[in-house]
Amino acid sequence: MFEDINKKLSHLIEEELKSEEKLLKPDFALKSGREILVAYLQSKFKQILEYDKQAKQPVFVEVRYDFLEKFSKRLISNPNKKIMIGITGESASGKSTICRSISDVISHFRMPVTILTTDNYFNDISDLILKYGSFDALRDNGYDVDSPQSFQLDVLKEDLENISLGENIYSPEYLINGTGVSIPKAKFIPSNKVVVVEGMASMYDDIKDVFDIKVYVETDLEIRRERFLKRAYTERNQPLEEAKKHWEYILGAGEKYVKPAREEADIILNGDTNLAYFCQILEYIYTITNNFDS
Repeated sequence: MFEDINKKLSHLIEEELKSEEKLLKPDFALKSGREILVAYLQSKFKQILEYDKQAKQPVFVEVRYDFLEKFSKRLISNPNKKIMIGITGESASGKSTICRSISDVISHFRMPVTILTTDNYFNDISDLILKYGSFDALRDNGYDVDSPQSFQLDVLKEDLENISLGENIYSPEYLINGTGVSIPKAKFIPSNKVVVVEGMASMYDDIKDVFDIKVYVETDLEIRRERFLKRAYTERNQPLEEAKKHWEYILGAGEKYVKPAREEADIILNGDTNLAYFCQILEYIYTITNNFDS
């Protein structure tokens, strides 16, 4: 079934490229030109959604009823602002994997896109880890790792607002080596036309107000658990028992801090979709948004 859908999508991309009935490229500097583009994109996006419903594992779980209208108005009224996309979801839902797929497709087409993770905005807790002896001991003594208070949200908000206005920034870098160290202004983050921000903190408090498109990634609980434990063991050298204990913590934290963002998401994505198919969807979106008659 997937191979059939895959071939059909490849055929759609090929037909789009070969089509002689292309839209004359509008003048995006004019409001009328942007309105033509938006109407065109709306019809094409609806076509993608209808096509995706045929897939065995659709990429799109749900799209908010007013998303297209809201986003269209934003493109027409403020075309110079960077397109800000926030991606959240519970731990091991597939946020980072989806972002890597987006980055790979973007690199292939040489599109100017910024990828930023909010995990680098964790507070520096190195003193607390030294006090309690380890990250796990700190958590066991009541430190709420994933709460909004555990992030530098003021720094994150300021950085995202600056990026959206076209300013390059230097983000913090949180070291994942168990030391709890956060290095301020350590990573250069360019402000490109499209900015994708991934991580649970992307929808915390008023951070979510920065985004033009809010995305929630959801995945089956057992798949998430398997991913989490494998990552804890292979990437973070965490003993299995400690990994299981932390898994129990993040289940509760996810329910409390992350899951509410689902209700405000513009798009809900399947975090267990076939990545090759997901990349084809992205390729098709790129094709229809860049294939004009000059």
